Amino acid sequence: MASVKVLGILGSPRKNGETYKLLRVALHAAEKMGAETRLVRLYDYNIKPCIGCVSEDVKKCKYPCDILGDDFPQLAKMVLESDALIFATPIYWYMASGVMKNFIDRLTCFENMIHHTGRSLLEGKVAAFIAVGNDTGAIMAISWLMVTLNSMGAHIPPWALAYYHRPEGDVLSEENALLDAANIGKIVVQAARLLKNAGEWYDAGLKKLVEEAVSELRGRA
Repeated sequence: MASVKVLGILGSPRKNGETYKLLRVALHAAEKMGAETRLVRLYDYNIKPCIGCVSEDVKKCKYPCDILGDDFPQLAKMVLESDALIFATPIYWYMASGVMKNFIDRLTCFENMIHHTGRSLLEGKVAAFIAVGNDTGAIMAISWLMVTLNSMGAHIPPWALAYYHRPEGDVLSEENALLDAANIGKIVVQAARLLKNAGEWYDAGLKKLVEEAVSELRGRA
């Protein structure tokens, strides 16, 4: 059985809050599937905002990131060493928390390696998502997370989301949310094992095929 490393990424300032609880359930399930897990709390790190190098020059954005003097290099190493990533965030105005947004923006240096080596450093990794809050917006936050990580090359398996939003209450009493979180842990390990020897996905070498298709379509006009 292929070994799998799962990284739980907590974007909440509350170390033992509802977001943490669902993430911990997911990681517990991953451990039961035989995975090695690690939980990182983003609020324990200094993560500077992205400065948009890619907009200035597409080749300027690369890994390692040119921004110096913060803790992103430590976090980046954890991501690179992982097979699956579980992003867990509170809901801040229908969106992920600010520290989570900053962290994901900085992952652009991984995705943009496609312009340097032909491959995103996130390609082949599995991603899943948890959103928790006392207001609405869980699906909007998760939708943004899903689209962004998939655009960066990460694989998103079926059932890769769990959410909970109640003005009051305890997530540990919410059976559906707990079951969804447990399934996230199971699913990311299962998907990561399937993808271990899948090879590359995005193929920048398909330009010739595109040219042939365009030529054929113009010929029909």
